Formats: sequence, structure tokens, C-alpha cells
Amino acid sequence: MKVKRHLYIYIGLLVVVVGIMAWLRPKSAYHPRSFEEIEADGVLRIVTDYTPLSYYLQGDSLTGFDYELARMIGQRSGLAIEITPEVNLSKSIEGLERGQYDIIARQLPVTSEIKEELAFTVPIQLNRQVLVQRKDNPSHKKLIRNQLDLARETLYIVSDAPTRLRINNLAREIGDTIYIQEEETYGAEQLIMMVATGEIEFAVCDKAIAQQMSKDYPQLDCNTDISFTQFQSWALRKNDSILLDSLNKWITDIQQEDRYKKLYDSYF
Repeated sequence: MKVKRHLYIYIGLLVVVVGIMAWLRPKSAYHPRSFEEIEADGVLRIVTDYTPLSYYLQGDSLTGFDYELARMIGQRSGLAIEITPEVNLSKSIEGLERGQYDIIARQLPVTSEIKEELAFTVPIQLNRQVLVQRKDNPSHKKLIRNQLDLARETLYIVSDAPTRLRINNLAREIGDTIYIQEEETYGAEQLIMMVATGEIEFAVCDKAIAQQMSKDYPQLDCNTDISFTQFQSWALRKNDSILLDSLNKWITDIQQEDRYKKLYDSYF
């Protein structure tokens, strides 16, 4: 009986201790920061995509257009740049909203739908979505050049990519079904490699990324457009007007420099 009473006391104390620990535990290490808080901290938190176009580890060096542009912004603003790679766009947006990141530095097409959710910088580049296919696809006698021929085909895209909306619109335009397979684990680079090795037949991604990858995989074709040419920009929270104005000024000034033009030409 005494043992049982001690056991009840022990369990009761354990519940109290766990409750106190849960109450004392910090609710979140992040919060959306104002521009004044960013300046006081001296660090600008940026999340980017992990692709050869945005941010990429090549040997012992980091490369990528968005990575290099972020470094230029750090030099111009006097802020230290903290960059986190994240393939999943939804996770990047979630991190932005809860204050883990201040900026999403990846090439996002500026559409009316996504503008309802995010604020965008001045245009950084023009890009379009293209079909990635093999030149020697045994299932097709010739390359797909007409969008009507995409009827009943399965196109792989990165999960949560704005590409889904464009493909759905294209299906309505051609009056037939286009199947979409969203890949939650891999980014555009991996999808392109899967096409190159024959694991999948078709992928849709940015033309700039496809052209970069086709240099290493000459068996690929990326000359069939899926979308019109669109402006692409970086994204912020909609209420970050001061940071947006400052970022636009830094980007606009940098775009006038010779080093930026060399960087742009090397990627696009």
C-alpha cells in the first residue's frame, strides 16, 4: 500500500514537472522583424532554392546567381547575409511568415495569384517555363513541339511550384487532360536528371535552370515553351514596405554595375 502511494506521488510530481517545463519552454525563437530590428541585429536572413541557378555547392565553393546577388546586397547595405537553402517553396513561405527568414531569394514568377500572398521586388530577370524531354525518347517518335501533343501526358514538377497553375490553364486551353505529378522530395535539378536518365519522360521547370543543366546532359531538349515570358523577382511579407523599398533600391543600384552584368550574362 505504501509503495502504491509513493508511486502515485511520483507520478503526480512528474506531471507537475513536465507541465512547468512545457510552460517555461520558449514558444518560438523567431518573429517577423521590422526593418529597424534587422538593422539593429545587423543580419539579413535569406532563404533560397538549392539549384545551380540559385545556390549550389560546387567543390569547395558556393555558387549561384541568387547567392552572388545576395552577397552584393550585403556589401551595399552593410548587413551580414545569412543564407539558408530550402527546396520546398511552401516551407520557405512558412519560414518567411513566422519570421525565420526576411526574404525569399529565388526566381519566382510574378503572377496575380501569388501577389495576393507575397510582396515582390523589382524584376530581376525574365524567364519562362519549358518542357524538358529526351531527344531519343523511345516512347515518342519525335520531340513534342506543339502544346496540343501534351494531352494525356504526365508532367513532373517541383511540389508547390507556381508551374501547376500554368499547366492547369494549358489543359483548359487545349481542351484535354494533362496529368501533373508533384515531386515533394526533389528540386528542379533532380527532376531534370531523372529525365536525362530515363526515369521519367517529362519535367517542367524554368528555362534558365534547364539550359544550365543541359550543358552537362546533351541528350536533353528544353526548347518547347510551356508558358509566356514572365518577370521573376524575390519575395517578402506583404507588410514589409520599408524593407521592400530598401531592397529595391539596392537591387536597382547593383543592376547598373558592370559586375552585375557579368554575373547575369554568366547565368542567363
